[in-house]
Parts: sequence; C-alpha cells; structure tokens
Amino acid sequence: MVGVPESHTGWTFLTNHARVLAAIAENQSARIRDIAAHCRLTERAVQKIIADLEQDGYLSHTREGRGNTYRIEPTRRLRHPTEADLGLTVASLLSLLFQDEARRGDPVSRQAPAAVQPAAS
Repeated sequence: MVGVPESHTGWTFLTNHARVLAAIAENQSARIRDIAAHCRLTERAVQKIIADLEQDGYLSHTREGRGNTYRIEPTRRLRHPTEADLGLTVASLLSLLFQDEARRGDPVSRQAPAAVQPAAS
C-alpha cells in the first residue's frame, strides 16, 4: 500500500485540482490510489477534489465493475473570471499541459487525450 505522499511547502503554478484533472485526462479509468500517487496527494484529498470537479460539472463518472471511468467536460470554462472572460476551457488548459509534455518527447503525451477533445457534433 502506498503511504502518504511527501508534503510540499511553498506555492506552485498549478493547483491540485488541475493536477488531478490532468491525471484523469491521461487515464480515464485510473484508481484514486494511482491518481493520488501521481499527484503526490493523499487519497482523501483526491476524493475531495473529484467531488468538487463533479459538483461543478467539470467531471462525471460511471461505475464499471469495481472501478470508475471518468469523463471530463472539455467545453467547461475555467472558473477564475479572468480565464472565463477570455473563453478559456478545460480543453485549452489540458491541451497546453500536454503540448509541453510532447515538446519534451514524452511518447504517451504527444497529443491531448481523447477525454479532452470536444465530441464531434
């Protein structure tokens, strides 16, 4: 069993909510335990963040067997008024994060995951 992740002090550029959302975008069927380890958060913190994201319509899940499959709502505007007024969406945020990974040569992240691409009309 994975222990409590090492704590971090000081500020960071990305919120824990953004980190969890990005981890889910990479693997829509990831377990909370795996998301927590990836983001260096506790499982309880990840559960709370997922609940926040679901409550505000950024994320939904379906139960599949013993696990969950998550779906990100890519067209949802970001919460901060500055970004919302510019029309920035979850897809634009995640696309930016994954483009950086692609530039560094990470073969897993060469393109934004399907979970962040808007559905075809």
